[in-house]
Amino acid sequence: MRVLVTQGEPAGIGPDILIAACQRQWPWQLITIGDSALLARRAKNLGLPLKLKSVERDTLHSTHVPGTLEVIELPLPSPVVDGKLEVGNAGWVLETLKQAALGCLSGDFQALVTAPVHKGIINDAGHSFTGHTEFFAEISHTPRVVMMLATPKLRVALATTHLPLRDVADAISRELITQTLDILVKDLRDKFGIPHPRILVAGLNPHAGEGGHLGREELDVIIPAMQSFDSTQATLIGPLPADTLFVPEFLEDADAVLAMYHDQGLPVLKSQGFGEAINITLGLPFIRTSVDHGTALDLAATGRARSSSLEAAIALAFTLAARKP
Repeated sequence: MRVLVTQGEPAGIGPDILIAACQRQWPWQLITIGDSALLARRAKNLGLPLKLKSVERDTLHSTHVPGTLEVIELPLPSPVVDGKLEVGNAGWVLETLKQAALGCLSGDFQALVTAPVHKGIINDAGHSFTGHTEFFAEISHTPRVVMMLATPKLRVALATTHLPLRDVADAISRELITQTLDILVKDLRDKFGIPHPRILVAGLNPHAGEGGHLGREELDVIIPAMQSFDSTQATLIGPLPADTLFVPEFLEDADAVLAMYHDQGLPVLKSQGFGEAINITLGLPFIRTSVDHGTALDLAATGRARSSSLEAAIALAFTLAARKP
């Protein structure tokens, strides 16, 4: 099997953590799409051994050898200055993501792991881009996907992802909650091997709406969606106030939490396991995992970037790919 790892924003730490991850032993083949010259220069800066081999998408699979990396060449259009964004390379970033996704859809790669990209510079270049999650959903023609972050002790899925806070309440609908639960439960069962998931559902409003006195989304949207869900597939608990949902007695027997918006659930998860957490896109027709952090431009080429989150994402990608029928 082959797992493709993207390089992310070339001026950030993506190349660094990819090079560091390549030093480990992995059970299957690691491959990337990008610029070999950038990787070679960064490896030299970091003082890490790296043997690069140019390959094609249909190259025969092989076992990973520590200190090596196979590369599908895609030269950068503009020079890279470490730590400094360059608008001329934004299109290159999107092309690496496109080729990676198409390779997964065609079966050339069994899983995709993404290094961090910089949304701002991509949009500055004239491309409408809200994130990997939405990009892969569009390119695979998947009508609904779910973003979930996970640590060894906690999984948090999101009903909405990269929306301004003022738009979140309008986006919360019965259809959204129902479809999100369907995808979350299916992937917990099929990909994570949990036969009957137990899911804690957060309310949208403080105190989960306080019986309608602090907002009616719980009464009008979330509770009806939960009641319509097939209880033979999963156990749903909630809606629970987000300020008490994450206490140990609630989480002890939970397989996942469904948060209503990005900054409702992820600060708790990242406070517990930042640098070790993994971003997983549920509902896609291929396996996609990612790091839990950004491009960290100030750490690029310094040797101070940690590769632990990328290594955890690669390890989970291997596990999920091995479990896939």
